[in-house]
Amino acid sequence: MREFLRQCRRYFLYAAMFSLFVNLLMLTLPLYMMQVFDRVISSGSTETLVMLTMAALGAFLIHMAMDGLRTRLLLGAGVALDGLAGPTVVNGLLATGAQPGAANAFTASLRDVAVIRGFLTGVGIVSLFDSPWVPIYLAIIFIFHPLLGIIATLGAAALFAMGYANEKLTREPLDQMSGATRRASRYIDAGLRNAEVANALGMVDDVVRRWGSMNDKVIEYMVIADGRASWIRGVSRFMRLSLQILMLGIGAYLVIQQHVSSGIMMAGTLILSRALSPVESAIHSWKGFVDAREAYARLNEMLAGAPKSQQRTELPAPKGRLEVERVNFAFPKQDRMVLMGMTFVLEPGESMGLIGPSAAGKSTLARLLTGIWRPLSGVVRLDGADVSTWPRDQLGPYIGYVPQDVELFSGTVGENIARLRKDARSEDIIKAAQRAHAHEMIARLPNAYDTEVGEGGGILSAGQRQRVALARALFGDPRVVILDEPNANLDGEGEEALGQTLKELKRDGVTTITISHRPSLLSHVDKLLVVKDGKPEMFGPRADVVSRLTIKGGAPGPDLTPVPIAGRKP
Repeated sequence: MREFLRQCRRYFLYAAMFSLFVNLLMLTLPLYMMQVFDRVISSGSTETLVMLTMAALGAFLIHMAMDGLRTRLLLGAGVALDGLAGPTVVNGLLATGAQPGAANAFTASLRDVAVIRGFLTGVGIVSLFDSPWVPIYLAIIFIFHPLLGIIATLGAAALFAMGYANEKLTREPLDQMSGATRRASRYIDAGLRNAEVANALGMVDDVVRRWGSMNDKVIEYMVIADGRASWIRGVSRFMRLSLQILMLGIGAYLVIQQHVSSGIMMAGTLILSRALSPVESAIHSWKGFVDAREAYARLNEMLAGAPKSQQRTELPAPKGRLEVERVNFAFPKQDRMVLMGMTFVLEPGESMGLIGPSAAGKSTLARLLTGIWRPLSGVVRLDGADVSTWPRDQLGPYIGYVPQDVELFSGTVGENIARLRKDARSEDIIKAAQRAHAHEMIARLPNAYDTEVGEGGGILSAGQRQRVALARALFGDPRVVILDEPNANLDGEGEEALGQTLKELKRDGVTTITISHRPSLLSHVDKLLVVKDGKPEMFGPRADVVSRLTIKGGAPGPDLTPVPIAGRKP
């Protein structure tokens, strides 16, 4: 984030330069009144009054232009920051969001980007640019008369003290409100994703009740923060008005004593009002400043933990040799190991079936094989290179992956198959669908490849989404294809097409890993890996593993008796 602020520095420098002219021109009215009271009225010169009035109006026109330019510059800074930071933020969030435990970071951090952009384009930042002029205005009042300067300085110090009190008194409840708001927002987001289940099972009232209890906390902290802030705003307004009255009163006394002119009295009051304006504005917009500061801190922390993009030598296209060396994995902040001692090798073009009971670690292993998750220890290598350090934009085209829970991106069927690439050719999209034996199914859709799938692919059935996801996995020239329960939602026609695709991938020399509970899908794999409780129980040629499973009591399940991995001593 600091890098983007540095790139936007020129906007802020130009805005500060225009603030110089804006604040200088704000002296037009005090000087005009001083000249009118001290010269025009006493001399009775109409010509002088006309010239002063025309000069003041001209200065106000310039002030309007300068203020408009400053506003446009700050708006441009917000837009530029969003344009510069947005893609990197989303890139970093997608990188960190793919990691375990980062499910809700994406939308929350995009809201943080919007908060910062809103602050940069709002009135709060203008008061920050005007604040450095407060001591200059006070110095001018001191020039008019020391007593007026002392009163103005004491008043400004009192308002600054109110601003400090506002920070101290509202910071804790605002922080608590912000945290409670995020928790309630995440909960309702999860509720919306599960709205179908909530309605079907009669859970709507309970979901609303639980959200209501979370929202009550938000309201509680909001009432505390706004109550304190409104009290401070009221006191600040009273102090500002009282100071203006006091300045007029003291000024009138000095006029009576003939220490200052009546023009200086009026000019000093107006300049004090201008000096205190940014302070009072900052107090009123303090919540926006606090929100922007917190959003910046959260984004900075998240992006600091995101993988840093760097230029790396592009590796040659892999042939598909997959090596898993003593891989162990555990979720963050959990002691229980999900995978332990996972070791096997697949030569280019070999196919492997991955089987085992539920919660054995099969899907976790699939994510490690793609490189989106990093092992706690050990390494997964593709043609000798660590997949977790291989740049994703270079490795992605050679990996085909169908996750257990398939969701598509908003767009057309063709765009999803093409992995959203703008330069994808129609023939390559159709070729991927044909390799997945999904072309006829897609052709029967209302607009074929141009059919909109809706958010998450909701327009399509679960089986159709799974077949489109398989075509997406086969787009381009993947050398390793990993399928996690690819037939979970398929009908007979879809499963037959999937089996045919697996045969053709084997014929084309593509290394394939298939996770399935259905033995029919694994009838043509070269090897089988049996996983139980995160440990490799059996690994070897399919026929050998099947014969040992038969001897040990049937298909792999919770009662599977541990058998050493082929090639190792028991």
